[in-house]
Amino acid sequence: MKGRVSEHTGGFVAHEHLRDTQKEMILDGIQVLSEGGFLLAAAPTGIGKTAAALASVLEISRNSPEQTQIMFLTGRQSQHQIVVDTIRLINSQLSEGISHVKVVDIIGRESMCEYVDRMTGKCNCEEDIIEGSRVERREELREMILTYPTHVDDLISQSRHRKMCAWASARSAVKSCDLIVCDYNHVFIENVRTNSLAPMGINLENVILIIDEAHNLPDRIRNGLERRATMSIFRDSKLELEEFLGEKEKEAKQLDLDMDQGSLNIDGIRTAKRQMERLMREMRKWYSAKQRELELTKKDDLRISTRDFIDEINHILMETIDADRSNNFKMLKSLIQQLFRVRVEHDEAIAETEKENASNRLASMLNVCLQFLDDPALVLVFDILGEDGRVRSFLLDPGVISSDIFEETKGSILMSGTLFPPAMYADLLQIPNNRPSIAKEYSSPFLGDRRPILVAKDVTTKYTERGLVNTNRIRDHIEAVVTETPGHVALFAPSYAMLREIAGEDWSWLPGFGIQVIEETQRMSKRRVNGVIDKLEIRRRAGSRILLAGVLSGKLAEGVDYPNNILDAVICIGLPLPPPSARQDALKDYYTKRYDSNRAWRYTSFQPAVNSLMQALGRPIRKAEDRAIVVLLEKRLFQRQYRNCLPNDMVLMESPDKNRTKRHTRSFFKRLPKPAIEKE
Repeated sequence: MKGRVSEHTGGFVAHEHLRDTQKEMILDGIQVLSEGGFLLAAAPTGIGKTAAALASVLEISRNSPEQTQIMFLTGRQSQHQIVVDTIRLINSQLSEGISHVKVVDIIGRESMCEYVDRMTGKCNCEEDIIEGSRVERREELREMILTYPTHVDDLISQSRHRKMCAWASARSAVKSCDLIVCDYNHVFIENVRTNSLAPMGINLENVILIIDEAHNLPDRIRNGLERRATMSIFRDSKLELEEFLGEKEKEAKQLDLDMDQGSLNIDGIRTAKRQMERLMREMRKWYSAKQRELELTKKDDLRISTRDFIDEINHILMETIDADRSNNFKMLKSLIQQLFRVRVEHDEAIAETEKENASNRLASMLNVCLQFLDDPALVLVFDILGEDGRVRSFLLDPGVISSDIFEETKGSILMSGTLFPPAMYADLLQIPNNRPSIAKEYSSPFLGDRRPILVAKDVTTKYTERGLVNTNRIRDHIEAVVTETPGHVALFAPSYAMLREIAGEDWSWLPGFGIQVIEETQRMSKRRVNGVIDKLEIRRRAGSRILLAGVLSGKLAEGVDYPNNILDAVICIGLPLPPPSARQDALKDYYTKRYDSNRAWRYTSFQPAVNSLMQALGRPIRKAEDRAIVVLLEKRLFQRQYRNCLPNDMVLMESPDKNRTKRHTRSFFKRLPKPAIEKE
């Protein structure tokens, strides 16, 4: 149902008529934000949660006695366009006399600039532009950004046409805007926050956050503190220090400076180089000992003490003749500072993920360990990568980072179709309990009818019940859906290994159905993902079908919008439960001590697995008119510990065998044969 906009929903709605659920979310947002609180919204796709969140926050910010800015945080670039388009709609609906909403859309610098020199930190966007012209052109771009909501891709295009820096132009406009659209990292990753917010004039005390796809936030925060150290990082850091020292000595000669002068810190670099030579020799013994210890356990990884790791490194440093033993970790902290200063040229062939030099990565690893030295919220794990030992850091509790950030803000809306249960995310992120909050599930008026969910009761991916009989039953259900579905089908397995097991010999068990199989690959690029979406559209126009095969929590199952009702059916195989590991054991232990055993199992295992299913089954429905059938091939979903992890209003239909699956699928498409294709 839709109702007319009322004065209670404020003056910043994008549409003249609102869905009842959308109106409910706006009112909740206004209520809790007016008290400086937090809304955690489990809001299904299609109810208009982006427009609802913006309407709430704009109403509060525009009526605040202090200057208030809004940061819309999203990990998906496709969502940037949706936010910008929504602001355009809001501006078109504003009453006379109300100033338009000014928005700045920004992404990472290396995506906005054509080339950034990693040594100097400068880009080449404005080369050969004289200063007077630069100032004038920058002001023109700034005015363009603030006058009309501009998507970042359009800003990049306009900036390159003017031979100006899109990144610098966007940052210059931030102080004068109402809303900034950017990635989570700008707020929740410390070094990015430090280098980003203050230079743009943003103070979190004057900010309201909107966090889109907020179910991803705990893991994004955890990943922000994941570091790794193999033996090679000590070797590479020593080599980089040698190169860095040579450059500084060469610079001193060119400037005719005394090598012992402090301005170039040559003596400090020499000391760090000697320390790294010793660490490289001695840590090899430590890594070998840990590797033997791991072999004795007959496991894949081993939990190690953060303090033991740091004490070992500190002990090696303190064995030098000139060690100052009176100040705990003074020498280690000095080494860390020196490693952070190292700048060397990079080989262009190095993978993008490794372009931060080894010295900086080692410094970051050691710094994180010192920060959480005796804190159980961080754990170190030793495992083997290839033939080398590796130490990795894992943050168990994202709340130790997010709690202070949320406390500093003027309030926040966290939303997602799978922010379920919202109270769990309030716990995980440590939403301040001394301020008002609403944790709420919003209903969808159309999902039950247009997205029925069928659960097979004769198959599972439980390890003890796997085998050829179970695999063939899974294949039978897939074949039943493919046979009766007129269009494209998406299939998601818990892992790539399971996907290959189901596929068998190149899907040869799917003969004669006139359907092409496209498989997701690991590290699939954004360009390839977009190419898959384009191919789905092309094949539908040609009257042919595709079986899209991917993995749960992968790129095709999360973070991809399938427009134009392009998918007719989604099949999910099993539950993507995390495998046993030292990290997983530490996670359960941590939350058992913090809460209890039941919540620990739910928060670390059951709920994440079910939420991955919910993300996948939400892919085909992007608007109220869309229709698709969902088939879940996992009988454990009827067990209480998993059924309790699903929304209360989610109706599951049972399928005892492939024949019932086939009949249900046929009946659904007989009732709703045509997809909801938008007119071009």
